[in-house]
Order: sequence, then C-alpha cells, then structure tokens
Amino acid sequence: MEIVVASGKGGVGKSTITASLVQLLSHKKVAAVDADAEAPNLHLLLDVKEWEEEKEFVSAQSARITNRCTQCGACDDVCIYEAIEIKDGIHRIKDYLCEGCGACRAVCPIKGAIVIENALSGWIRVAETPHAPLVSAELDVGRPNSGKLVAEEKEIARGWVKEGKAKHLLVDSAAGIGCQVIASISGADLAILVSEPTPSSLNDLKRMYHLTRHFGVEAKLIINKDGINPSYRGLENFAESKGVEIIGRVPYDEAVPGSITAMKTLIEYAPESPSAKEIVKIAEYVEGWL
Repeated sequence: MEIVVASGKGGVGKSTITASLVQLLSHKKVAAVDADAEAPNLHLLLDVKEWEEEKEFVSAQSARITNRCTQCGACDDVCIYEAIEIKDGIHRIKDYLCEGCGACRAVCPIKGAIVIENALSGWIRVAETPHAPLVSAELDVGRPNSGKLVAEEKEIARGWVKEGKAKHLLVDSAAGIGCQVIASISGADLAILVSEPTPSSLNDLKRMYHLTRHFGVEAKLIINKDGINPSYRGLENFAESKGVEIIGRVPYDEAVPGSITAMKTLIEYAPESPSAKEIVKIAEYVEGWL
C-alpha cells in the first residue's frame, strides 16, 4: 500500500507525523520516501548518519556560451529569465536562472557560440534508517523538474516493494499543490491530509482535497495543533461536508519543537507526551489498512 502524507500548507506537521508513523509501523515493513525535493528533512528526524547511495539526476537543460562568442549581446537582449550576466566584458550564463529554452542560441549570429547541454537537476539519495529504508531527493539551486525528481525516487521505493525489501510506502509530500505534490499523490492508495485549525490552513486543505479527488485518491484528515483555536470549526465542517474521516487530533504540544531540535521522532523524544500518544493511536488506525 502506498500512503502519502500531504497538506496544501507548509509547517503544519507533515514530516513530524510521517517520521513517527515510519517508526511505529516499522514492523509492517514500510519504506519512507521524502518527496519534498526542494527542502528535504525526513532524514534529519530518522537519524540518517550517512547516505549509502547518491546519484545525480539529470533532466534539465542549460545554455553555455563557448569561446566562439563575439560579445555582441544579442543573447542578453532576448533572455527573459535574466540568466546572462556580463563580467569584465564577457557574457556568462547564470546556471541557476537558465531554463534552457534556447532563445539565446536562436538569435546568436555565430554558429556554435551558444550550445544547449543537459544540466544537473538534483540528487537522489538512499539510506537505511534505524526504522526503515529511506529514499530522499534534493533539487539543485534554481533547477526545474522537481516533479520528475520525486517520480524517480518513488520508482526506486516501488522497486523495493517488488524485491521484497518493503511492503508499504509512506510518502512525505511537499507543501502546496505543485508538480512535486502531484508526483507524490500519483499512484497512491491513500492520502492523509494534515491541517491545523486556522482559516489559512483550511483554504489550503480545500485545494489539497480537490487534488486528491482529481487523481481518485481517498483522503483522510489529521487535525494537528488541535486546541490552538478552540472556537474554530472550519476543518470539521469541511470534512463533514465532503465525507472525509478525521482519523486523529494531535494537540498543540511543546514537545514537538523539542523533538525537531533534537532531530528525533516524537515517539523517541517524548513518548509520554499528549501528541505522541495521539500519533500512536493514529498509527494503530493506519495499521488496520496495511
């Protein structure tokens, strides 16, 4: 089974909850996927000391100015990404801004002065944590194609299932509803949506819910930081209107930032805390699906 933990909003506790679920469900042979390629952090909570494997991921393209350039400036005039700079009278490409569109090469009057080459998009890393195998991805600065990067790491994790190394996948999605989130949800069996009781979080939850509906993925809801806004019922009202089951209410708990600072799962750091006890109940519920 492939379960993705997602949210339309950042900072609501996806990684904290995912890391604890990975630990609590390790006996079910789960594998962890950190699908936030722009800001991966699951390895910090899962006590990864070193990466066992790292490979470069190449899917983007970037322009390069060769020594045939006459410094005419035609490329600079046409680049809408402002990816061309002039240093000491020499035109250079700023790799982190170049999208590889080829407009500069098209207007260049000198054949071979500008070439379009494959460019590094990021890295995919694999480690064996104390609880489960982990695959993580990191996007290089300014590079596109985070969705392709996430899709590639998910294929690695699915390969583990085929090999018998794992039976189930827990995917820690990025915030928002962009391409890497779409890649996270694609092919999932279940989406656990994490939200907090604020109007802003509700607005993002609605977008995330519609994304799961678009891909035909069943959604469940966890309300995190429960109690910070006791009179607010927006999440409950929305869940009821859409038939989304609320499977947990994790209370606001100062043990949570402490666990993050200590780089430990909440279950390791404060197993008797109110939030840890609620996540244990959620894990027991999730185990019933596996």
